[in-house]
Amino acid sequence: MGVIKALKALAEIPVEKRSSDLKNVIDRGVEYVLAHHIYKRSHDLSKVSKPSWLRFGFPKMWQTDVLEILQILTKLGVKDERMQEAIVLVVSKQNDEGKWVLENTFNGRFLVSIERKGKPSKWITLNALRVLEKFSE
Repeated sequence: MGVIKALKALAEIPVEKRSSDLKNVIDRGVEYVLAHHIYKRSHDLSKVSKPSWLRFGFPKMWQTDVLEILQILTKLGVKDERMQEAIVLVVSKQNDEGKWVLENTFNGRFLVSIERKGKPSKWITLNALRVLEKFSE
């Protein structure tokens, strides 16, 4: 979903430097994502749009996942009830040690491996905790 990576870039622009046109673009992008409840099909919210979005990975590169989408929205200050299912998904993936596992990886395509697939991930854990903290503020 191209809107996600566009919102990711626009979220880096300080609030005070955003023009009214830019704020409008961000609001429209956010509404588009929220209409899909982050990862569902807008015309059928009982179906997942892309199953790969349910597997958390790091780094994301051109792909995305539910965690990255929530990171972007919370960075933009969004807190909406349509995010709740995605938040529940994040919480459900936390293991008994309070960590999240690397489920999707580019290992084997980089010069070095970032972390091991199927093992607890410091990056995903950090990102998940940040999302949960910002969403609960």
